[in-house]
Amino acid sequence: MNRNFYFIGIAFFGMINGIFNQLALIFTLLYVQLLAGPLLFGSLSLTLMFSSLMVSTATVILGGIPAAIYERVTGGSESSDASLWIWLAGTALLALPAVGNFLKIGL
Repeated sequence: MNRNFYFIGIAFFGMINGIFNQLALIFTLLYVQLLAGPLLFGSLSLTLMFSSLMVSTATVILGGIPAAIYERVTGGSESSDASLWIWLAGTALLALPAVGNFLKIGL
């Protein structure tokens, strides 16, 4: 399979988790409001969008950790299909709490 499809899937699951995972979004919103509120002009909508971006980024990073461990253990110098599948599966597992809201609301 083309590598771009893996990256599109990983980004898709990160986006789903960032937008529809209400628990992670509220948790992140509380911290972002304290830490970056003045940088975002105190706007709640900007803070919410930045929080969503933070959750999406964290999903992609956390989903990539098992793939990185796999690559380290196998000694691969480049990402293989197996490591990309692991990364895709990791982000999909992290996005599971948001799938219900995604299916109910949709994009």
